Amino acid sequence: MVDVWLPYGKTDVCARVPARNLIGSIEPKERPACPDAKAEVERALKDPIPKGTRRLSEIALPESKVAIVVNDATRRTPTEAILLPVLAELNLAGVKDENVTVIFGCGSHRAVEPQEAKLILGEEAYKRVNAVSHDCKAQDLVSVGSTKLGNKIFLNRVFAEADFRVLLGDIGIHYYAGYGGGPKSVLPAVAGEETIKFNHALMLSANARSGVLEGNPVHEDMKDAARLAKVDFIVNVVTNSKNGVVGAFAGELEPAFQEGVKLVDDMFRVTVDRRADIVVASCGGNPADISLYQAYKAIDSALEVVKRGGVIVLVAECPEGHGNQVFYDWMVRFPDLKSVEREIKRNFALGGHKTYFLLKALQNHQIILVSSLPDYYATNIFKLKTARAVNDALNDAFSIAGKAARVWTITLGNYTLPQVKGATEEEQPSSFALAKT
Repeated sequence: MVDVWLPYGKTDVCARVPARNLIGSIEPKERPACPDAKAEVERALKDPIPKGTRRLSEIALPESKVAIVVNDATRRTPTEAILLPVLAELNLAGVKDENVTVIFGCGSHRAVEPQEAKLILGEEAYKRVNAVSHDCKAQDLVSVGSTKLGNKIFLNRVFAEADFRVLLGDIGIHYYAGYGGGPKSVLPAVAGEETIKFNHALMLSANARSGVLEGNPVHEDMKDAARLAKVDFIVNVVTNSKNGVVGAFAGELEPAFQEGVKLVDDMFRVTVDRRADIVVASCGGNPADISLYQAYKAIDSALEVVKRGGVIVLVAECPEGHGNQVFYDWMVRFPDLKSVEREIKRNFALGGHKTYFLLKALQNHQIILVSSLPDYYATNIFKLKTARAVNDALNDAFSIAGKAARVWTITLGNYTLPQVKGATEEEQPSSFALAKT
């Protein structure tokens, strides 16, 4: 037997896999965090991308009204470490703090509470600049045109009417936009509700998948929206699984974002030589497995390396249950994938997309959940098999896949993008088609 320790909540559980069955463990190529995150951001600001780009302090005008978009409370972005050096650069240009507005890019999420705002921005920045939450249902949104795909782009008025627009965020793998960060800080972050719905409905495309930008309509639409918004400057960071800043990237939106994507790929895109009959995937522990809604990302990773008809064992504590009411409601309301697709096209709601992806995964795979989620919800609502412990789940998986079944384990499923070396489009996971990039 081989003991594989998997993060579960704030602890670890041990999966005992017969040596003859275990192919190996898929893990990201983690890098240590920079000793000083703020210093790394300052370095990036002094050397913007691409080479020859003027610094933020050289392009912002003293009289500029500046809008800075930051992530809301649903993200772990180290915003304080990014924002303070940016404010210093703006001050160097002669921009006064009272002319700077920080906009929490809530997208269709709720507004940021005052206490959350202090935690996100830090005490110093919170006191220095005005901060507001974007409301996607606001009546005074500004139209800036339409994307190539026909999405009418309505944006936050403060952002649209600013003289200078800056995006702050972090870059990571995203399961239908390809990657987070970059243009996502415009759409959905500061976009109107109908604009967001149009964009997110594009996830039905086979090319809307993890780690794919070229040909991904969700990303292409976001990129068009950011161009229409006339973004002046971005600062994005890449973090490791412990949320430590590994690298910072500043400058023009698309080149700086692309450089960050390269680092994400180097760390989290892992190539393997084959698919397994069984994949045992941990999300990476708390907070990645705080709810089933968050834990789905590990299923998405497992789908890349499990065979058609294979079994996924999802190791996720889920102390907050399902984690999203729309996710729950759509699982109850809609009997099959086709009806969910119709609803996404007609009336997209954040949370419904998890229903779509989960039902799609269940079309050709069996999923066994090891969690604290009551069996009633896991089985009757979310259509998952359950087991009390990871080794019970493994025994059930072998009963389904056969005693000779080969096994991959994934320790940090929410952060890792595995891919099979040399796989053709037809050999990709049955629930998805690989975009030609």
